[in-house]
Amino acid sequence: MDYNELNLKAKELRQKTFLEFIKKGEAHLGGSFSMIEVLIAIYEKILKKKDKFILSKSHASFPLCILLREKGFNTKIKTHLEIDIKNGINCTTGSLGHGLPISTGMAFSRKKQKIQGKIFVMISDGECQEGTTWESLLIASKHKLDNLVIIVDYNKIQALSKLKDALPLGNLIKKFESFNCNCIEIKNGHSFKSIIDGFKSIRNHGRPNVLIIHTIKGKGIKEFESDPVWHARQLKGNEINIGKKRLGLK
Repeated sequence: MDYNELNLKAKELRQKTFLEFIKKGEAHLGGSFSMIEVLIAIYEKILKKKDKFILSKSHASFPLCILLREKGFNTKIKTHLEIDIKNGINCTTGSLGHGLPISTGMAFSRKKQKIQGKIFVMISDGECQEGTTWESLLIASKHKLDNLVIIVDYNKIQALSKLKDALPLGNLIKKFESFNCNCIEIKNGHSFKSIIDGFKSIRNHGRPNVLIIHTIKGKGIKEFESDPVWHARQLKGNEINIGKKRLGLK
């Protein structure tokens, strides 16, 4: 597998996303940049024709929209996503805690109708504080939804605080496993080999699959990395110059 090509795609997607932040005058930079490699791995190496992907943490939707446009869709680049199936957006998301329940329903429907294909959903670690997350897992476990793949972007920052300071989640693996999920931990969410190997560990075994992927919020711009202020902050002044330099933009 050509990881160099994938790394180049990640660099280019960060560059395009950064420029779009400047153009639109808004930025959810931290959470967008934490998931870049995971998004590319999903769309370049993982998704099959009958699979569907849902981005629940759609405040970080710019890189997904740009990626879909590169694949020939006429996807609108916007912060919160509205359903537009013909252009790759499979449901409306934005209010956190909604993507997983919808994905669970889709997976359940496919299971009942014996329709092939998996439902992939990416949630934020902050969404793991939502009651709907655990209610959905109860349903997914009861109905043995092994066609459901939950991806947790575990960057350990929510809004303007560190997760441990706001509402600690403790041992996420044990929590998901207690709901009878098959858990796969990916310790480097910016290594394509680690990500793709993790996805290859998914099995049809009568249990929902959960990938807990450790990432760095703001990955790619050293000065912004792991800083809660970059959850949602408009780029301005010298911050633009810093970002362009780190991303290799003129």
